[in-house]
Amino acid sequence: MESGSESVDRIAVLILTYNEEKHIVDCIRSAAFADEIIVIDSGSNDATAELAKVNGARVVVHPMEGFAAQRNFALEQTDAEWIFFLDADERPTEAAGKEIRDLVNRAEKCAYKIRRRNVVFGVPMHHGAHAPDWVVRLSPREAMHWEGLVHESAEISVPVKKMQEDMIHYTYDVWETYLSKFNRYTSLAAQKQYNVGKRASIGKLLLDPPFTFVKMFFLKAGFLDGFLGFAMSVMAGLSVFMKYMKLAELERLEKKR
Repeated sequence: MESGSESVDRIAVLILTYNEEKHIVDCIRSAAFADEIIVIDSGSNDATAELAKVNGARVVVHPMEGFAAQRNFALEQTDAEWIFFLDADERPTEAAGKEIRDLVNRAEKCAYKIRRRNVVFGVPMHHGAHAPDWVVRLSPREAMHWEGLVHESAEISVPVKKMQEDMIHYTYDVWETYLSKFNRYTSLAAQKQYNVGKRASIGKLLLDPPFTFVKMFFLKAGFLDGFLGFAMSVMAGLSVFMKYMKLAELERLEKKR
């Protein structure tokens, strides 16, 4: 480097994938602000990896051992000073990409939350279970570590601020996909609670699901999103119910051993 020149921090976008051929191209294109794009693929059997390579990403295949572990593995695949995590079904707006570059160039030791605008079955959701939705995604690499089994969370060692711009999150296209994730997440949530000694009870089964519905539909104004707002509020309550049912099942199976 020439004398008097200043180094510029680099940004790596890290994308976790599994069978995301439908989304990966648009996802990579939305990350054009980055200096490096790395796809961590957990063994896709579709064209995800090939499409990612053709569109300029570096692909690393690594078996899934949990979302937090996969994100921590991704952090080890780059030496860029800044990280932006991106899911295949997310699209930072062009304005968000510019803001990310500006924040990095500012060189302030902070991490940043970005707001996701959730699109469910092709419909933007503004209230209820899907809004507001803030996620920590931009951070100095050395300041970020991931924890959690079901809904992983970023452990950040620097102050966290909010970005001004948004990204679009295309969540579900069909109910089959929604219900597949619903089943997997409620099972993981039940296992997590069982592992820390929590148990289901009649009181929780009777009270927590309807309270969740009331919270999402009325307190968080899900009714303003029309029929889909109602449906998502019902499913939020049902997810709590199924979590406790699966927790009770784990306890029953343990007693039979």
